[in-house]
Amino acid sequence: MLVLGVESSCDETSVSIVRDGKEVLSNVINSQIKIHEKFGGVVPEVASRHHVYQVTMVFEEAFKVANVKPEDIDLVAVTYGPGLIGSLLVGLNAAKTFAMMYNKPIIGVHHLAGHIYANAIEHDMKFPAIALLVSGGNTELIYMPDHFNFQIVGETLDDAVGEAYDKVARVVGLPYPGGPHVDRLAHEGKDTYHLPRVYLDDGSYNFSFSGLKSAVINLHHNAEQRKEEININDLCRSFQDSVTEVLVRKTLKLAKEKNVKNIIVAGGVSANKGLKERFMEEGKDFNISIPSIKYCTDNAAMIAVAGYYQNKVFPNKYDDLSLNALASLDLEDTYKNK
Repeated sequence: MLVLGVESSCDETSVSIVRDGKEVLSNVINSQIKIHEKFGGVVPEVASRHHVYQVTMVFEEAFKVANVKPEDIDLVAVTYGPGLIGSLLVGLNAAKTFAMMYNKPIIGVHHLAGHIYANAIEHDMKFPAIALLVSGGNTELIYMPDHFNFQIVGETLDDAVGEAYDKVARVVGLPYPGGPHVDRLAHEGKDTYHLPRVYLDDGSYNFSFSGLKSAVINLHHNAEQRKEEININDLCRSFQDSVTEVLVRKTLKLAKEKNVKNIIVAGGVSANKGLKERFMEEGKDFNISIPSIKYCTDNAAMIAVAGYYQNKVFPNKYDDLSLNALASLDLEDTYKNK
């Protein structure tokens, strides 16, 4: 089965063609990082306009690289939420236009399901599993008894982990997006600032990064007021160690509680070297699946793969051309109601 995937939920315009949920024939991504860098974050209106400029060319390039014809496609899978509404609409309308022109079935895919199923490209998805979803907009712990059965056990009460990384990076003078820069400098520093580990006192699997972010901001501000020198590498390492310790230990604790051996790490922050290293160090008794960097951040291959498996689990549950974009879309409810 050849699946055409389309992703435009934020600031990447991406189109991919994947065979049988494994073989990525093309995965073309047009990133807007350089455009939004000067703003220190993604500007929704600017993002949607650039999707409009790029989407046709990205489609053409995806077919050229894959060396297939539009008529060869068996299924169209497109992100329809959550995300920036203007951005989502560009990719969704392009996908629906393609499906209408070539009389192809189309299904809407939840963006976060795409991140989780990015793991299926290079790994076998084994269940039951615990999925840790970490990105700029999400931090969630999910129990998955089987394919497309998402049971959210914990989530962030405030900032998503990727958002916290970007805010800390901005405070210490690092460019956007801040996560990769903090990760890089953390590997050159030591945990000397001993920042708080926020486990929460309620015994839940929820997360909170707002207090940690504020601790970094206050530490930096107070040092500047006292004219004290800050070792940025050490501060980045201290921040990263605090984040990764809580993420990994809560994930492993849940896996033990559920008697689960399979752990899936997904989302843009799964590209973080510090997070990977801690999982490999502390999770030796588990089967840990983390995508290659090229599949961690937003891309259409993950949407095509998720669409392939979604079609297997919910056969012939196609959408029609009234499918609309939803900026807020609950992962658990989306597939529970199918």
